[in-house]
Amino acid sequence: MRSTIAWQSTGQSTQMRRVPIERRELRDDDIAVRIDFCGVCHSDLHRIRGVFRDEGALVPGHEFTGTVTAAGGKATAFAPGDRVAVGTIVDSCGVCAMCRAGQENYCYEGATSTYGGTDRVDGTKTHGGYSREYVLREAFAYRLPDELDPAAAAPLMCAGITVWEPLRAAAAGPGTRVAVAGLGGLGHLAVKFAAALGAEVTVLSRTPDKAADARKLGAADLLLTTDDKQMEQARGRFDLILDTISAPHDIPPLLRLAGLDGTLSLLGYPGEIPLRVMDLIYGRKRLTSSGTGGRAGTAEMLAFAAKHGITADIELLPSARVQEALTRLDRGDVRYRFVLDLSDLDRPEA
Repeated sequence: MRSTIAWQSTGQSTQMRRVPIERRELRDDDIAVRIDFCGVCHSDLHRIRGVFRDEGALVPGHEFTGTVTAAGGKATAFAPGDRVAVGTIVDSCGVCAMCRAGQENYCYEGATSTYGGTDRVDGTKTHGGYSREYVLREAFAYRLPDELDPAAAAPLMCAGITVWEPLRAAAAGPGTRVAVAGLGGLGHLAVKFAAALGAEVTVLSRTPDKAADARKLGAADLLLTTDDKQMEQARGRFDLILDTISAPHDIPPLLRLAGLDGTLSLLGYPGEIPLRVMDLIYGRKRLTSSGTGGRAGTAEMLAFAAKHGITADIELLPSARVQEALTRLDRGDVRYRFVLDLSDLDRPEA
């Protein structure tokens, strides 16, 4: 086994402990990655708090970039020294209909999540990217384009691909009107991608304080969802609404903003929502969702990001400040994504 250092939560607490963990020895198709930067995703908070029924110790982190340090005997895609990016899944069955369609994230046998998952070979629990090293199948690592800063690119591997796939599914582009509800980690990347695709973008927000940011990111407008007059005037205006809000909220008001055959894609909140079928009937509305992305979509997203210079707006913190990042994320005190610098794990604990 290979030993490395990680930040671990126990008992559904955001009190993170620095601990040694074990990584497997390399299999033939594995690579080992020294993790340099890992994003802090809101789903990390959900997982820590048991929303997805995680039990026991948990090492979060599923959007990271780093450098290959070793490769298995049959791993040919990467060599030591290569820059790579890793996202939310690290294995799948490879043969089901979803895997054959390039949507390994929806593997019918269950994709292996980057943390809190079960290894398909030995049955051990996966530990995430709040650590200095990761070992995975090379097929689930992606070459990090030279044009992208590795720290600011890390959130592309979850937040970025989560908004990219519904944009592509809806064929967002010139002549398309896209609304983004919530201007956080997912939302700010949704604005950047939608604008770069050529869509007309509007940010939906409860307050006007992010109007300048919205326009800087590429939005044409900001609509106040707390202003009844603005909401009524915008009824039926949008072809696609990306709902990136991570807390419980009302869905019907957003559906009313969708036009004929318009789509509302729920991306931020994983819990139950109150909804009547009648909310969908008027206007033949579509209610969809998306969970990160498959290998083909992720590779496409990275290439597009490199071509258009798209990365996350981040606040970079030493990994020792991970608890601060989680606490501030919980109260929405970040613009727009925390990223942990894992290099401090090389130093002895203070």
